Amino acid sequence: MTSPTSGGNRPIVLGVDAVAAGRMTAVWAADEADRRGLPLRLVHAVPVQFRELHAHDEGHYRKALRERGDEALDLAATAVRERHPGLTVTTSVTEDVPALALCRESAHAALVVLGSRGLNRAEEVLSTFSVTVPVSAQARCPVAVVREPEHVTQDPPYVVVGVDGSPSSAAAVDAAFEVAARREACLRALWVWQSPLISRVDEASAVRTLQRQLHETTAGNHTLRPDVRLTHEVIRGHPVEELATASAHALAVVVGRRGDGGFTGMRLGSVPHGLLHRAHCPVLVVPTARRSPG
Repeated sequence: MTSPTSGGNRPIVLGVDAVAAGRMTAVWAADEADRRGLPLRLVHAVPVQFRELHAHDEGHYRKALRERGDEALDLAATAVRERHPGLTVTTSVTEDVPALALCRESAHAALVVLGSRGLNRAEEVLSTFSVTVPVSAQARCPVAVVREPEHVTQDPPYVVVGVDGSPSSAAAVDAAFEVAARREACLRALWVWQSPLISRVDEASAVRTLQRQLHETTAGNHTLRPDVRLTHEVIRGHPVEELATASAHALAVVVGRRGDGGFTGMRLGSVPHGLLHRAHCPVLVVPTARRSPG
């Protein structure tokens, strides 16, 4: 079975923003493409124009936006080629709502990489320029949101994965092992439970049950990748808060996506949605593997 993060020769797609062009995000995407031996595709979307503009004004405005997009792509491509001269890099400008364009790209990508504009929750739903939440919620492949850099000075380096027993967290575990293996990093598997969910009387036995389930969820991957040093942690607290804390010195934090429907963050899930705002390292959001028909 092909894992959610393996992609054959499918490219890694980097969403390039002309307003908040980020060298850090471009470099992260280039490094990941180089690790995987995959091409890197740089995509910029020019949003559909406002209807109140006259045709003449709209033409000039559209031309200016395309020129600004071309400049942003050139800057990103230059940074990527300086970092990895041998990397295969292509660029594309398309006219569409940015989130829609990147979701379309995701159907043929191994990974979509995004930066973050730091929009608030209302802007994430209402703004034409909202990208990270709708793409993370709807993409056909994993999505990496790079709002802060990897913490490469930590010794030993580690990746964090959130586990809760759901199919989405099982997909996250698959991806996290690959991320850790490529970086020769340790993997911290965290199961965070909230005290209202477990009776105080049964707390000790409930925690033992969670520990057993955590070991079972990671066992198959660890057998296949015994070189990845794995730790298991069952922690009481709020999942977003605890995973954000664990991300403070991590290379990345990996979480599963709750659903496949809904274009806003409503089907993304509260934990990945929260981590897009709170994590201190790149966040990898992994969709549940789609079952083949029949």
